[in-house]
Parts: sequence; structure tokens; C-alpha cells
Amino acid sequence: MIIIQTPLRVSLFGGGTDFPSYYLENGGCVLSSAIDKYIFVTIKKRFDDKLRIGYTRTEMIDSVNEINHELIREAMRLTGIEKGVEITTMGDIPDQGSGLGSSSTVTVGALHAMYAYKKELVLTERLAAEACRIEREILGKPIGIQDQYIAAYGGLRFMEFTTSGDVVTHRLELSERTMRRLSDNLLLFFTGVTRKADTILKEQKTNIKDKLATLSEMKQIAHVACNEIQKENIEAVGTLLHESWMLKKQLASQISNSALDDMYATARKAGAIGGKISGAGGGGFLLLYVPRGQQEQVRDALKDFQEYPFKLGQDGSKVIFDYQR
Repeated sequence: MIIIQTPLRVSLFGGGTDFPSYYLENGGCVLSSAIDKYIFVTIKKRFDDKLRIGYTRTEMIDSVNEINHELIREAMRLTGIEKGVEITTMGDIPDQGSGLGSSSTVTVGALHAMYAYKKELVLTERLAAEACRIEREILGKPIGIQDQYIAAYGGLRFMEFTTSGDVVTHRLELSERTMRRLSDNLLLFFTGVTRKADTILKEQKTNIKDKLATLSEMKQIAHVACNEIQKENIEAVGTLLHESWMLKKQLASQISNSALDDMYATARKAGAIGGKISGAGGGGFLLLYVPRGQQEQVRDALKDFQEYPFKLGQDGSKVIFDYQR
């Protein structure tokens, strides 16, 4: 049996500039971090040639083409595993559609598990690139590419997407104290709404040509945030998150709504400096930057919403158990 642990993530700045239709013309960048919440993918050999796929449902089938779980199916096709395995996915996440990058985390984890099962060492860059290929090219999802890279690499990273198509990742090497301060000042609250991101992202993708100035501002804020964090000016993150969220809401009509705006305004009134809806928007989790002294006030103000305790994470996708006979 192989068990792979792959992190979920919070995207802090620059989301939207990681669409190839944008960065291949203009260059893009994001500041994103893995968190200490994971999706686990297991794979083991069966005694027969059947395939058993377990997630929120269980599939018992005879061929890869019959698999309904499209991410697992395409990972199997890409890695060349055809029969005689059991694959399961389990997560630390309340539901899909949460905005924590779960689809890309599953894809990276599944690929990692399958290569480990085949005893193939695979570079982190390849895991990320192949996950992008599955989700964007093969399945045609209207998504960017930051989630696959942060799931594969882990850590707090500034990622640049170049006009030549290259992805350059920089891990922010912060002192333990600074990393802890940043992590401790970030809170996540579940909005109570999960959503299919595709509709929002399709509109956002369609609007890119009309939103170039907004995306350019968001990209600049990502650079500023990276510099401020490296200078250990953690307090700047809250203000910059607020500025970036005001811009992001302009990218598509469903990124926010009156209920989400009210929740955010309530948090700000109670002491949050800034924040954003994680991921595509429309629901999922509200990420907030809240100084320690105001956190209990914010929790009281958002008492009707479930908090999701987390810390920023260091690890990317990795094998945590490997026993093959």
C-alpha cells in the first residue's frame, strides 16, 4: 500500500493572473501557501484485475474507461495503470467547492500515488505540470495553474508565470517567528455555501481582456505583499488583502454577493483588517487577517459560521507510507 499526503492551500494574492490566457500575454504572479490540511490518496494492489475506486461513493469496475471519478480516471490513463488496484481518497475538508484547491490537490496526490506504486521517482515540477494537463487540457476546466503547483511544492511561495509559459516558484524563507505570526493572524470561516467554481471561472476567463487594468493592479499588490512579508512587515498583509479583494470582486459577477459582503463587513467591523473569499469566490471559506487582540471579537461576530482552524504548511505532496510486497 502507498499513502500520499497532499496539502490544501490558501491563495493570498494574485489569483486570476495564473490563467494562461492572461499570463502568456502579460505575465502573472501569485502568493499562495499550503496549509496543514490534506487530502490523502491510497493505492494498493488487488488480488484480481478489477478496479475499486473509493471516495464519497465506491466504484467497482473492470476498466479505466468505466471510472466516473474523472480526476482518478485521467491520472490512471496518464500513468498507464490499467487494472488490479484499489484507490481511495480521504480529506480534511468539509466538502468540495470550498475554494481550498481540493480538485488540484486530488489530482497531484493521485498522480504521486500512481507513480510511487509503479516505483517511479517523479520530479515535483512534473507532478504539477501533469496535474495542470489533466485538469485544463484533458478535462477542459476553466481554471488557472497556481493550485497544482502549490499542492505539489508546498510552503509559502511566490510563483511567477512567464510569457514563455514557464512557472518559476520562490519559497519565502521566513524565520520561524515571522511564519508563526503570519499564520496566527489568519482565520478561516466556512460561509456555509459550497459552489461549482466553473461558472464563476468561465465568466472571469471571458472577462480577462476587459479587466487587464484590474489584473495588473492585483499583480502589483502580490509583488508588494511578497516584499513586505520578506521584510517581516506582517501587518501590511491585512490592508493588502482588503485592497486585493476589492479588486477581485470586479473580475466576475458571482465572485461575491450580498450575503458574503455582509459577512465580510461584519468581520471588518469586529476587528479584521482584510480578507477574501478563498478560491474562485461565490462561497466556500472566508479568509481573514485578524490581529491576535481582535480575534475573539471577530469569532463572536461570526459565531453563526463555523471556524476552520489551520496553520500555514511547509510540506508539498509526499509519500507518508510505502509498503509493497
